[in-house]
Amino acid sequence: MADIDKSLAQAPKGIEELAMAQPDMNIEIENPDSVTLDDGSMEITIVPGKEQNDEFNANLAEDLDEGQLTELAGDLVGEYDADINSRKDWLTTYVEGLELLGLKVEDRTEPWPGACNVYHPLMTEALVKFQAETMMETFPAAGPVKTQIVGKQTPEKEESAQRVQEDMNYQLTDVMVEYRPEHERMLWGLGLAGNAFKKVYYDPSLNRQVAMYVTAEDIVVPYGASNLETAERVTHVMRKTKNELRKLQVAGFYRDVDLGEPFLDVDEAEKKIAEKLGFNPTEDDRYKILEMHVNLDLENGDSEDGIALPYVVTIEKGTGTILAIRRNWNPDDELKAKRQHFVHYGYIPGFGFYCFGLIHLIGAFAKSGTMLLRQLVDAGTLSNLPGGLKSRGLRIKGDDTPIAPGEFRDVDVPSGAIRDNILPLPYKEPSQVLNQLMNQIIEEGRAFANAEGLKVSDMSSNAPVGTTLAILERTLKVTSAIQARIYYAMKQEFKLLKGIIRDYTPKEYSYDPEIGDRRAKQADYDDVDVIPVSDPNAATMSQKVVQYQAVMQMAQANPQIYDLPELNKQMLEVLGIKNIGKLIPSAEEQRPKDPVSENMAMINGKPVKAFIYQDHEAHIKVHMAAMQDPKIMQMVGQNPMAQQIQAAAFAHINEHIAFEYRKQLEEQLGVPLPNPDETLPENVEVELSRLTASAAQKLLAKDQAEVQQQQIQQQQQDPLIQMQQQELALKAQDLQIRAQKTMADIEIDKGKLELEKAKAEAETKLSGMEVSAKAILDKNKLETQRTLDSVKLGLDATIKKQELRNIRNQKPQE
Repeated sequence: MADIDKSLAQAPKGIEELAMAQPDMNIEIENPDSVTLDDGSMEITIVPGKEQNDEFNANLAEDLDEGQLTELAGDLVGEYDADINSRKDWLTTYVEGLELLGLKVEDRTEPWPGACNVYHPLMTEALVKFQAETMMETFPAAGPVKTQIVGKQTPEKEESAQRVQEDMNYQLTDVMVEYRPEHERMLWGLGLAGNAFKKVYYDPSLNRQVAMYVTAEDIVVPYGASNLETAERVTHVMRKTKNELRKLQVAGFYRDVDLGEPFLDVDEAEKKIAEKLGFNPTEDDRYKILEMHVNLDLENGDSEDGIALPYVVTIEKGTGTILAIRRNWNPDDELKAKRQHFVHYGYIPGFGFYCFGLIHLIGAFAKSGTMLLRQLVDAGTLSNLPGGLKSRGLRIKGDDTPIAPGEFRDVDVPSGAIRDNILPLPYKEPSQVLNQLMNQIIEEGRAFANAEGLKVSDMSSNAPVGTTLAILERTLKVTSAIQARIYYAMKQEFKLLKGIIRDYTPKEYSYDPEIGDRRAKQADYDDVDVIPVSDPNAATMSQKVVQYQAVMQMAQANPQIYDLPELNKQMLEVLGIKNIGKLIPSAEEQRPKDPVSENMAMINGKPVKAFIYQDHEAHIKVHMAAMQDPKIMQMVGQNPMAQQIQAAAFAHINEHIAFEYRKQLEEQLGVPLPNPDETLPENVEVELSRLTASAAQKLLAKDQAEVQQQQIQQQQQDPLIQMQQQELALKAQDLQIRAQKTMADIEIDKGKLELEKAKAEAETKLSGMEVSAKAILDKNKLETQRTLDSVKLGLDATIKKQELRNIRNQKPQE
């Protein structure tokens, strides 16, 4: 099969795009009259000069003399031959192991003509299984690419990621029609040789990116190199017909030199590979082209300090002619780092650059199994058609053909019985010991290659999911590691494809239904990374299904902390179910419903969603009333999905409770809170946390008081509690009456004592008062008597004086 040209040149961009990228030009016309037309307008023709990008991608071999090119070609071809020798052991094992695939059917003549020529299918079985499982895992029907947002996640970046994912998958599944077949061929070569390569480049003839599979024997790297990125040389061996080479020379990609007729240059390894695959290497009339990615110090001004820079040198091996030398770094890269065009897929890493494949790992098992299988078949053949010795005089009619069943033939016996003239050789039946040995070797080979299927007897049907998952993980440990390496290599391949697609993607959105929608622009590719859709932690779909079953069991135990619709959606994606959006509508597609409609949906097992603006208290009351309704719960309890319905109902009620709590906090704050999905600045979030802490304490105190009041009211409404409260009230009243009576008796007794004491004191006081009163009375009596006597004496004196005054007054009248 002819190799397709893998050109590294990039097609120039369109004139419109270049014009948009260039700054405005100031044009000064020295002689305006020379460009002025009759109508007064001007006609100016601008002849574009040689673009800098064209100069950068120019073929440097055109400017070097033949002596320099011949010397350089000799050095590079010598280094290529040294690289071939460094991987000789690996290549020899690979070439010899190709025969074990049994792709070439031939008749054996040893130990006799027609001996068994079957090959045991151990290696082919492991290879086909690996290719099928890996292909289904890495290339699902929807496409092999998914996106990962770079930096902070925003709604704009999420939309960009979705557009890039759709665009990349469209490119790989519809536009790049060769990608899937090339990927399948790559997986076959990867499992067989342990190495496979993809060459990613822009093909000007197709006007798009391509990713072609390159076999391991056609990529020559020094065996001591660690990887493609740090290797001193990477040589891609290509075969081109005379016409293909001439097209590239006419297009200017290769130097236009006469190479003569193609020189048959087939090394020993290539000859053996062709023979074992059933081809004739001597009929190949193509040129052998070496495209060498090397570091060189050319005297062309690229390197000013003598440091070797990356170049791509193309050499025709037969004549040693250099066809092209091109720079292999980006024009705007100041470090001039090597551009990568190859991706290395590895199966099992070994001691050097080249990894080990199934040929290296189980080739000896397959060879031993093939040998034992042939011995068993040959033993059966000899046992069924035995040979032997017969006497010279014995004649059998038609003795040159085997005797058919039920056939009798005439025999001429010279003397004695027939048994005395025939001696069969002692051939044995196929040995059971040999058969067991072959089965043991094959089983060991399958287990080593991880091609052995999981036995049902290894686990019980009632075993927990965790036990099943542990058995799967142990069985698929090697496969998982290989899948992880493939995941890493595919990520590098998608990164190269993304860069090329991004460069040739329009800067703005373009929608043309006639040519198809291009739903991405260049800026979208800058916001995301592209990664394989395969999971490096799970090698097969069965392993993923068991993992999700374990999560499902955990979700049933704690449904409130899981997003059940999203969990079921991911499970359906693993199972490869189409139109998942119609089966499980996303949260964005769900519309608000009244509480009764929500109850109906939950009973029917349909998803429901709470929205922030709803009357959550009313919704909660309706949902709780339905869950407390004995008739409804009795009928729902007979449903096999009763637990799931109840879990979904509680989860939905929790949504309303959360929104109601948010609403009550807003009432305490007096201002609305930001959107729950909004990303807040750090200072705003800290300040909001402090405010909500105070509001939460107030709401807590308020709710505690309300709950306490409700508890009191509920207790008062309970008949038993009411009877107990009445009994306690009566007892308390009786105790109160008894206490009051006791206190009254005590007060009476105390009053009596105080009365007697007061009486005694009164009597004592009265006796004292009587004595005092008598004394005072006697004293007063005495004083009164004295006063009376004194008054009497005064009165008598006054009377006498009056009488004397009257007497005196009478005397003058007389």
